[in-house]
Amino acid sequence: MINLENNKNYLKSYDSISEEIKYLTNSIIRLKILAALYKCPLNMKDINSTTSLSYSSISSNLHNLELKGIVYREHNKYFLSNSSTLEVEQVLRLSNLLDLLNDFFNILDKHLVDVIPNQSVIELYLIGNAHLIESDGVDAYRIYKFIEEALESADEVKCILPFYHETFNDKLNKLVKNNKKVEVIIPHNLLKIFNEKSEIENLSFFKEEKLFLLINTNESMILGLFKEDGSFDQNRLLTSKNSDSIKWANNLYENFKNKNK
Repeated sequence: MINLENNKNYLKSYDSISEEIKYLTNSIIRLKILAALYKCPLNMKDINSTTSLSYSSISSNLHNLELKGIVYREHNKYFLSNSSTLEVEQVLRLSNLLDLLNDFFNILDKHLVDVIPNQSVIELYLIGNAHLIESDGVDAYRIYKFIEEALESADEVKCILPFYHETFNDKLNKLVKNNKKVEVIIPHNLLKIFNEKSEIENLSFFKEEKLFLLINTNESMILGLFKEDGSFDQNRLLTSKNSDSIKWANNLYENFKNKNK
């Protein structure tokens, strides 16, 4: 079960961060302007086009940001000051994380998430572009088919497999036979069946029986969780083809692997 108190840890440090960051976060207009300028310097017209804010709102907020030394102007373009760039990055990460927790509460609520390494929890903002795949009454096996298709098209795979699935194993064996790079971490109690039926050489194990499912390929990442009753949720997956999400999944795999050495 997700612990809401743990989620508050993301925000615990808010009281201790600088007044400048608090100033940046208490206005949607300022956040839109700063997010636009974080990508690249812009003139007033470009900011208007990017944010759809009125010229009067942009002008008054830019004036205040200039007075505080957060932005500066050169040749009619506005730039973030060097000292403010890192703070703006922290603000945008916090914003992404809040959006993430809201958007994916369906997969986090009443699921076992405490087993995910702390370092990967800290980096959750990287999967802000992921989306939820859900089964429906029409196709009850949609989730498994989705995983099978991801494995079918992969050139490189790292997996944390908390259970044995015949078709997944067949897909992974096929990748190995085609000289693709495959790494898998499994529960200790599945070693016998994998040793009998798997062609995977890069195989390691962990002690816990039920944790989470992770499929990370060169093209996509897939995350599946167990429900608080201990059963795998075969109706929901979090997935993304975004490079940041794939990076997060790779980091999660390595963090988990190091934790279970």
